[in-house]
Amino acid sequence: MGFRGDSESLGASAGQRPADHAADVADVISRLRLERPSVFGVSFGAAVALELAVDYPQSVGALSLYGGEGRFRPTLGSAILLRALEGLPLPRDSRFLNQFFNVLHGTRPEPGPLVDFLVQRCWATDQGVVAARLRGLEGFDLSQRLWEVDVPTLVLGGTRDVVVPASRQRSLAATISGARFAEVEGAGHVGFLTHRAEVAAQLGAFVGERLASLC
Repeated sequence: MGFRGDSESLGASAGQRPADHAADVADVISRLRLERPSVFGVSFGAAVALELAVDYPQSVGALSLYGGEGRFRPTLGSAILLRALEGLPLPRDSRFLNQFFNVLHGTRPEPGPLVDFLVQRCWATDQGVVAARLRGLEGFDLSQRLWEVDVPTLVLGGTRDVVVPASRQRSLAATISGARFAEVEGAGHVGFLTHRAEVAAQLGAFVGERLASLC
């Protein structure tokens, strides 16, 4: 599902904390009468998924995370990005700016449809909403509440992820009771796209194990 503000250029900058989106997801699960579904969260979505598991435990049957950790760690790069997003109207067709998305791959990618798709998707959300989400992440810290995650959990980490290194994702798994960690070799922060077959295989095996345990 998409998050509030994904396709809008509003005043939808309000309510962009992971906790706000977790409340939205819990509401959708309730409205659809889903019975504790498996939830997969990537990057910002991983923070949302963790908030969901902690604040709405009755809504989650299993948890899968990619590119996430228990608290946001601001960096010089994130501070510069936030300042630019909040203070400058950024051109979406700038080859200079778009090359910075390469960091999400963890290595310099070969030009092609996948690189173009990623750039288009990154720009699909209004920069004001992206800035608000970065602001919302600044207060994200579940590091002292991860013990409350009480569902089967799989944490996937790309070995070339420079945004949230695999070592920190391994630490996240070690903090959640019974969680399993698996590396995705050669993948960066967007390994769910660039290494989708490997990620899908891990998720499929994990969900299959959960279904088998319910039988």
